[in-house]
Amino acid sequence: MATSIGSLDSCKPTNNNVGCPPQNGTASVHDSHPPSTIVSSDATLGRHLARRLVEIGVQDVFSVPGDFNLTLLDHLIAEPGLTNIGCCNELNAGYAADGYARARGVGACVVTFTVGGLSVLNAIAGAYSENLPVICIVGGPNTNDYGTNRILHHTIGLADFSQELRCFQTVTCFQAVVNNLEDAHEQIDTAISTALKESKPVYISISCNMPGIPHPTFSREPIKFAISPRMTNKMGLEVAVEAAAAFLNKAVKPVMVGGPKLRVAKAHEAFVEFADASGYAVSVMPSAKGHFPETHPHYIGTYWGAVGTAYCGEIIESADAYLFAGPIFNDYSSVGYSLLLKKEKAIIVQPDRVVIGNGPSFGCVLMKDFLQALAKRVNKNTTAYENYHRIFVPEGQPVKCQPNEPLRVNIMFQHIQKLLSADTAVIAETGDSWFNCQKLKLPEGCGWCCRYEFQMQYGSIGWSVGATLGYAQSVPSKRVIACIGDGSFQVTAQDVSTMIRCEQKSIIFLINNGGYTIEVEIHDGPYNVIKNWNYTGLVDAIHNGEGNCWTTKVRTEEELTEAIATATGEKKDCLCFIEVIVHKDDTSKELLEWGSRVSSANSRLPNPQ
Repeated sequence: MATSIGSLDSCKPTNNNVGCPPQNGTASVHDSHPPSTIVSSDATLGRHLARRLVEIGVQDVFSVPGDFNLTLLDHLIAEPGLTNIGCCNELNAGYAADGYARARGVGACVVTFTVGGLSVLNAIAGAYSENLPVICIVGGPNTNDYGTNRILHHTIGLADFSQELRCFQTVTCFQAVVNNLEDAHEQIDTAISTALKESKPVYISISCNMPGIPHPTFSREPIKFAISPRMTNKMGLEVAVEAAAAFLNKAVKPVMVGGPKLRVAKAHEAFVEFADASGYAVSVMPSAKGHFPETHPHYIGTYWGAVGTAYCGEIIESADAYLFAGPIFNDYSSVGYSLLLKKEKAIIVQPDRVVIGNGPSFGCVLMKDFLQALAKRVNKNTTAYENYHRIFVPEGQPVKCQPNEPLRVNIMFQHIQKLLSADTAVIAETGDSWFNCQKLKLPEGCGWCCRYEFQMQYGSIGWSVGATLGYAQSVPSKRVIACIGDGSFQVTAQDVSTMIRCEQKSIIFLINNGGYTIEVEIHDGPYNVIKNWNYTGLVDAIHNGEGNCWTTKVRTEEELTEAIATATGEKKDCLCFIEVIVHKDDTSKELLEWGSRVSSANSRLPNPQ
């Protein structure tokens, strides 16, 4: 059965060739009426692309203008349902599309040829690593310049225009170079549908002289997408469930752990259903925080080895069976490959595959179907949770600050915790904010609605500024709370300007500790020290009296309390920028542990040849 594009299931094509529709998944777009012989003046490629973006749920595109995309931008902003958000640079435009896709399910950015495309490339690579469907649109060369051996500006000085395309081929799941109106409709539709099915970015290059030319293929309303959803093999499902149920039901103290690919698999509800039916202790990997309701009675915290929630690692690693749903194991999530897990005890459930211990692997089995079916076959077993409850000791409270004592980071996050509600979202930048934000308890109403985001797999410092812009633009009803280190902020600070222009009301906590703290704890050196800025002064200069923005600098708990009261009171409808001055060595104990283990993994000597 076909589904509308707004409620797609994952469907993986087997062909990534440029301009070639994927096999095994894309339903053809048919029109039972012959093309009209009279072409309307607004039946253009630009209008078709704009309508397609609106149809899939994109209401804002993040762009940087350049001469190759200006005409295309004219057509995009002419679409009533689409708003152009001009960014200060392409990298932030890509990060904003990433943040937008996390909340909305899909995002889009528009840049110019090569000089813009290669600038946005890093953000698109991050979206690829995080399984986010981002439509990256590039204004390309004039169609008359292809094959002429001419050298164009914005290129590296070669007559070969394929450099940009070749760079994008490794970080997108489909690439379309649109320089012919005859197949433009098909190429655009194939690219967009592939992004949604794969949950990965795609690249669309559109020649600069094409967006405004009418063509019969764009003469009517776009035909609705009809994409065949991926289906579970019923026989494979039955066998996989039978094997998994036998594996788990013979275990004494099984547990379950959610991973970041729960989002790709759209299996959040199924994971909760299995948790309810099984009674197992439930944990999530750090990059899956926010994908399971933390108010669930059997939730025990973040499984992150030695730096996860207290007592969680002990329960997971001492279990005699563990079910991982959608995990990504890398050196960061495994704390330098130090997790004490055994493959023979694990059931690994990926979006379309199940692997049981050292034994069988079952393909064509969708995660949500598997978890729902397994929930009906598994015996209730609360032993692991009872063990956790037995050994659990409540967290101690940080030592209270004395009056006018310099503010400590653990005290700051106590106050951020009190800010959280169903009407907030948290963005955590790469660095110590990873570890401090992991300890925040997400309130009821956040659940798995992706109200907590950070970029763990790619870990690009500076990501959070653009992501905050995109996320806040996508969910204007939420107040985004961003925790950003000073080193990261220096990479992408400019687009605070765009937040002000878009009248966003986020609260940014700028943690000023004088350097790249996460790098310090992995391997210290003079390169980790940065030039200190007057960050509030910088944001005031960007504000320049235009728009709603409020800044303050705090050094003590009393000043922080007053700043938060102002940000949530009289300045609740403003962008609020709170610079927090802390000691350069004030870090979480988790970062200290994690940094030493990652350093050890990085410094392993070469194996003998």
